[in-house]
Amino acid sequence: MKKLKIITNVVYWLVILFLVFIALITAFSVIKGPAGLRFFVVQSGSMEPKIKTGSVVLVAPQKEYKENDVITFLANPQANLKQVQATVTHRIIKVNNDEGRINYQTKGDANEDPDRELVYEKNVLGKVRLSIPYFGYVVGFTKTQTGFILLIVIPATLIIYSELVNIKKEIARLLSEWKAKRSVSSKAEKNALDVPEPESKKKIKVKSKKQERKKEIIGKRKK
Repeated sequence: MKKLKIITNVVYWLVILFLVFIALITAFSVIKGPAGLRFFVVQSGSMEPKIKTGSVVLVAPQKEYKENDVITFLANPQANLKQVQATVTHRIIKVNNDEGRINYQTKGDANEDPDRELVYEKNVLGKVRLSIPYFGYVVGFTKTQTGFILLIVIPATLIIYSELVNIKKEIARLLSEWKAKRSVSSKAEKNALDVPEPESKKKIKVKSKKQERKKEIIGKRKK
């Protein structure tokens, strides 16, 4: 029973970590994370075998980009980052400097020809630092309304509800312990009040009363 509970807890926390990771990847594909880090989904096999279709790439902005760097850039200047197809991840094969305006000739490793359009510096989102195979399918699904509800909203609601139940149980346990301690303390105080006097004190009191009685008798005789 104890082993089953441990296994259940491990699975529970693994699921939570997985969902948190997916949520972070989804969020940081739209907004910038620490140090400008972002995640993007690779939709094609143009960079295989280095980057597989459906991978998630971690992208970091650089001060400058060099030939042979793999970069992620906007598919077009008006691209919406909320859409999975908004970005392209290809390799720089040539750096051009047109009177101070930097642009890049790019190409997919699996493509025979370079990309038709030059990529201008302002449209570059960053250099690829890491790729995670197949996670892109999950992230792409979370960007749909159904996927967002199934993978983000419902699990988050269940986790919050579960934690609230645990908090309630913990508060009830603490209150129960406090009441038990208070009850024990009250009984101890009551018992302390009900403790019979020691025999020595009783004898002293009896002796004292006899002496007082004797004095009274002597006083009456003198009269």
